[in-house]
Amino acid sequence: MQKLVQGTHYSKEKEKQPPINVVDSIMGSGKTSWAIQHMQEANTEERFIYITPFLSEVQRVKTSVTSRKFVEPTNNGKGKLENLKKLILNERDIVSTHALFQNADEEIIDLLKVSNYTLILDEVMNVIEEFKLNKDDFKLLMNSDMVFVEEETGVIRWNEDSEYQHTKYNEIKTLSKTENLIYFENTILFWSFPVSVFKAFKEVYILTYLFQAQEQKYYYDMYHLSYTYKAVQKVNDKYVLVDHESKEPYDKSLLKSLINIYEGKLNDIGSQPYTLSKSWYDKDKNASLVEKMKKNLYSYFRNNVKTPTPVNMWTCFKDHQSELKGKGYTKGFVSHNARATNDFKDKQSLAYVINRFMHPYKSKFFKSRGVQVNEEMYALSELIQWIWRSRIRERQEINIYIPSARMRSLLLNYLESEL
Repeated sequence: MQKLVQGTHYSKEKEKQPPINVVDSIMGSGKTSWAIQHMQEANTEERFIYITPFLSEVQRVKTSVTSRKFVEPTNNGKGKLENLKKLILNERDIVSTHALFQNADEEIIDLLKVSNYTLILDEVMNVIEEFKLNKDDFKLLMNSDMVFVEEETGVIRWNEDSEYQHTKYNEIKTLSKTENLIYFENTILFWSFPVSVFKAFKEVYILTYLFQAQEQKYYYDMYHLSYTYKAVQKVNDKYVLVDHESKEPYDKSLLKSLINIYEGKLNDIGSQPYTLSKSWYDKDKNASLVEKMKKNLYSYFRNNVKTPTPVNMWTCFKDHQSELKGKGYTKGFVSHNARATNDFKDKQSLAYVINRFMHPYKSKFFKSRGVQVNEEMYALSELIQWIWRSRIRERQEINIYIPSARMRSLLLNYLESEL
């Protein structure tokens, strides 16, 4: 079924790139404050696009940067993406969300290339995701010669000479123009954020923590993009960027004193290396153990921490939320991949009842491109980001239940490290 052509994808990606600065500092160290200060003090001729995961941060940037007027894309009848193009064309300072930015198309890339924008990306983006397409639909696209697959890279190309140009597969046609779709191991379609977007800026800043463990780092390595590690430090009343290696070590003594990690029989369920993973939850044979996990959750909140419902926070894989919810904690569900939000800063007692691994095909995909994935660091990064949604970001004490022995060990080792 698969029609192949020799690929030119990687040679194209070796073109010139802008400076990419990864501002890698622990949560609460002042990354966003530095960015606001930087934009506030920049020459008025400079232009910025600030991308953040949450609408609340959009408003923060609009109100905090007073030396220039930031605007956010709006839907004026043709959609926010069209308005974003107009704002870039008019050289406005723009603040928007990851969700909109991920839809960047060929026209936006062309506009950015002839503009002079600096990108500030608050938290890493989802840059590689599974693209859901019915297998029969994909067969139809291939067998009717609407698309073909590059042999070397797996990149999906739209056939402009095909007799079928106006179909319900317009999204496939659009995404293929920016090399967004990749067919991997004759099994799975991946959507990849167009790397040419990052190359279209004058300069790029990424505000995050533990970048070495994140998918965007692997994505950059896959496309051979170079980047420089920086860190934020406060000197007197100003935030400054320093070389990451010269930053002062994080003092975790206060952090350790604020995190009460549950130790007891409720942890027995997660003693094996792969228990509580996504595949473990999905197996029918573990249904009774999933029910046991629900009882453990209830017992932890009701009998161990005994905190009121409004300050309880928990997570699991979305597909199993309904099976695990229970009295005293249901409304405190926070997605396990939540980042960069202050909406849960009052949460005191936490339960993280999953064992985090990268999607297995995604891990294989990176490895097939010569990029090594560190599963332990990846899991630690995901766990820490989730914990930091709670009131620990306000330097207040928290309780946490982590039944997975692997995840609990990662956190304990982190608290003793200099990361």
